[in-house]
Amino acid sequence: MSFDVRGYAAQSATSPLEPFRFTRRDPRPDDVTIDILYCGVCHSDIHLSRNEWNSSRYPIVPGHEIIGRVRAVGPKAGRFKVGDMVGVGCMVDSCQECEPCGEGLEQYCEHGPTMTYNGIDRHDGLPTYGGYSDRIVVREKFVLNLPDSLDPKSAAPLLCAGITTYSPLRHWKVGPGDEVAIVGLGGLGHMALKFARAFGAHVTLFSRSPGKEAEARRLGAHEVIISTDPGKMKAAAGRFNFILDTVPHPHDLNPYVATLKRDGTMVLVGLLGPVEPILNSTGLVRNRRSLAGSLIGGIPETQEMLNFCAEHGVTCDVEMLDIKNINHAYDRMLKSDVRYRFVIDIATLRNS
Repeated sequence: MSFDVRGYAAQSATSPLEPFRFTRRDPRPDDVTIDILYCGVCHSDIHLSRNEWNSSRYPIVPGHEIIGRVRAVGPKAGRFKVGDMVGVGCMVDSCQECEPCGEGLEQYCEHGPTMTYNGIDRHDGLPTYGGYSDRIVVREKFVLNLPDSLDPKSAAPLLCAGITTYSPLRHWKVGPGDEVAIVGLGGLGHMALKFARAFGAHVTLFSRSPGKEAEARRLGAHEVIISTDPGKMKAAAGRFNFILDTVPHPHDLNPYVATLKRDGTMVLVGLLGPVEPILNSTGLVRNRRSLAGSLIGGIPETQEMLNFCAEHGVTCDVEMLDIKNINHAYDRMLKSDVRYRFVIDIATLRNS
């Protein structure tokens, strides 16, 4: 049976997030019902709450970095039991019939994955609501096991920031002997540094801001290059096998492309939209360099990532948040005033 849920929602592109009561859909036989304990705050939550991608359906309950405890399981859901600690990321369903789904790449589902929020349930046509709430119902296949050794608070952002950076590093087989650069030091960038270092690469941070070297080294970088210094950028020409660009707003890609080796690859994970200024393709063509993109990861790879984090002690640096302060947190995120990810303690919703 369906049940009432408390949460926080945006009612329009210009309204702040406010308390919101709504009804979760009836659990189906292969569903898991989860009491949410923590939910990370992603930059895409701001984009969608404010309709910056022109795709928002209101009201929106954001949140796709969810950690919780299993409350109930359906009769056809056999992987989890009541009391298990679990995670839910950016997707809660997909067609399960197309080629990408068959390969465990549900994020590239040919019919479109069902997103955790701001989506439409493919079975009953109801809107999906995210983790800024106290309970959620999810198809068991899209629920992830949380290894015992991972702290649930710092694990929450792994379900978006973590997998978004882990997946391209894995896909392009980054490893020992590789020269890897990360562009940007935010929620994504700090996880990229940690993963690239854990994979055994020599890791460099590109930053526009002097003074981040000690922090970057703490997070896994071997060195820092100030991208606004023409001399430093010229000295780095043709150096890197792989660059992961985590910056979420338009910026000049040309200086970074020039630092790729022949056959090097630069992957965008932060920017969704036009590239400005225009990319000069000459450097790509003459050196067989590649510019690519990557979107989160499938469910098998996300579980692999969580297991990798548990084995190698990789976690996200977080600041805990009372949900009543979510609008202020959005303002701080836009000023890059968080190291490096907010995580909502859902107990503050239950206690409000």
